[in-house]
Amino acid sequence: MAVAGGRARVAWASDPFQTRGRLFAEPDDSRNPFRRDCDRIIHSTAFRRLKHKTQVFVFHEGDHFRTRLTHTLEVAQVARSIARALGLDEDLAEALALAHDLGHPPFAHAGERALNACMSDQGGFDHNAQSLRVVTRLERRYAAFDGLNLTWEALEGIAKHNGPLTDPAGQGIGRYAGGLPHAVMVHSAAQDLELHQHAGPEAQVAAISDDIAYDVHDLDDGLRAGFFTLEDIAGLPLVGEAAAEVKARYPELERNRIGAEVMRRVITRLIEDVVRESDARAREADVSSSAEVRALGRPVIGFSPAMQEAEAAIKHFLFTRMYRHERVERVMQEAMGVLRDLFGHFLANPADMPTGWNEGLHPSDAPRLARRVADYVAGMTDRYALDQHARFFDLTPELR
Repeated sequence: MAVAGGRARVAWASDPFQTRGRLFAEPDDSRNPFRRDCDRIIHSTAFRRLKHKTQVFVFHEGDHFRTRLTHTLEVAQVARSIARALGLDEDLAEALALAHDLGHPPFAHAGERALNACMSDQGGFDHNAQSLRVVTRLERRYAAFDGLNLTWEALEGIAKHNGPLTDPAGQGIGRYAGGLPHAVMVHSAAQDLELHQHAGPEAQVAAISDDIAYDVHDLDDGLRAGFFTLEDIAGLPLVGEAAAEVKARYPELERNRIGAEVMRRVITRLIEDVVRESDARAREADVSSSAEVRALGRPVIGFSPAMQEAEAAIKHFLFTRMYRHERVERVMQEAMGVLRDLFGHFLANPADMPTGWNEGLHPSDAPRLARRVADYVAGMTDRYALDQHARFFDLTPELR
């Protein structure tokens, strides 16, 4: 029996040697296919750019706040831990965690809102779909194909990051009821990612690991920024319990170490809850393959009801006390203006984009031009976006 990190691989894990393959056939090498996916993502240009993309705080606001890259690495660490404990494929879970934010534009969700508004006449902009576009079209490192030519399982997990996108008849559901994102429709014409089903178990692990990582590290960053105090979060379920334990065991511990110890305990309990709950769900559903996980009609990976309630309380607290904080809101409004300015400028002046981006474009081909501009702007780092804005406009905000 195969072994995954000391625990026997469960029957419902994805098997790298039974992959549905790649869109473009390639010879095998010494790595298993999912490890190869992971390595390709790490070596991609889009992955490196995450270093200078906002998580909550713009890059120059402090050296110790999370960036989109450090967030991604923390998601990968959580995903590996959960996959290992459940006996799932760690390489696939890690690959999906590393890829989940490749399509994020500069300045976090504010940047996404700005580009979505700019692209409203052309199908909008969605960072999850843009991640798929990055790994299937925009990365250009290989001679034989555009993108990274990842396995079907990796692409499926990226596309269905938050669950099914369509009903069985192919009609968009939920946030996509008005239509599927452009990148998803383009790729679906070449490869069926079974958008009506849930993603495989490792993709579900990566998705919940994203929630766990940003819940905990945003609490940590919010404490560091002074948006709230240890006393403010003591009333939160799970967090308050951990804080009480730390204070009882280490009554003389300095405050910054108290915060770190609290966050360590919170993330451990979130992971342990997911492992227990997911193992119980899989046993109850009696799933015996990753295909059965996809066809089940509900997630196998998840929090217990009690932990789901506690985690929702953390999210609500962060939304009101951090994401909607006056300082964050002001900076993000200015950042949205930067991206709107850049989009409008390059739409009117495509020749100002670098060679390779401005080739074969004509103002009369509005959809293609707008998509090319959106791809270019979305790929920018925070710093590059500000530099480009200063190049074409007289006044560029400092974003502080």
